[in-house]
Amino acid sequence: MPTVSYYYKHAMIQENIKQIRTQLPEGVRLVCVSKFHSNDDILEAYNVGERDFGESRVQELMTKQPVLPSDIRWHFIGPLQTNKIKQIVPFVRLIHSIENMRQIEEIQKCAAKIGRVVDILLEVHIAREEQKHGFERKEIIDFFERHTYEHYPNVRVCGVMAIATLTDNEEQIAAEFAAVRSIFDAIKSIYPKPHFCELSIGMSDDYPKAIEAGSTMVRIGSKIFGARIYNK
Repeated sequence: MPTVSYYYKHAMIQENIKQIRTQLPEGVRLVCVSKFHSNDDILEAYNVGERDFGESRVQELMTKQPVLPSDIRWHFIGPLQTNKIKQIVPFVRLIHSIENMRQIEEIQKCAAKIGRVVDILLEVHIAREEQKHGFERKEIIDFFERHTYEHYPNVRVCGVMAIATLTDNEEQIAAEFAAVRSIFDAIKSIYPKPHFCELSIGMSDDYPKAIEAGSTMVRIGSKIFGARIYNK
């Protein structure tokens, strides 16, 4: 039988989502970061209308996707090992965390085999932390100036993603978000495709600053579901 804490947590999830929605302008999509959270938690968000959910581990996503509602739009948001790409290509809605050309090549190969076009975002490295991943500005601009995207007909680049430095310095965060917005605008000027429209920046601690910078998609986990329970 569910406990009082079970009902309290699920009421909290619903209330958190309602509160976040009031803060999101029109045109900014909420991706509920469900990694390390239970299927019941996901269903609670689903039952109040959320359909976009973000996972960061292929193994965890592969256990959730078959048993949860088929109209969920799954976003892959974490570091992606090349040898696991083939597992998510058949169903993933958007891969946010593409950080190198090998990943793009593997997505193309796997997507071509099943006749699917896979939407991706190119991750831009803007944080001052070395452990963050992604393309540098010159690399990502060259990708479009050289029309490299034409080599991958089963891969559709829909925008860019970035993760700001983990810091309390709001000026630094704002500057980093402005930098990735500048890259997004530069790409848009040389790649004016209607599907290139996503600027995925902003998480639980910094999404208001990301919205100010023009984010179209915020990835929020702990502000919705509470602290994560990490599986050992």
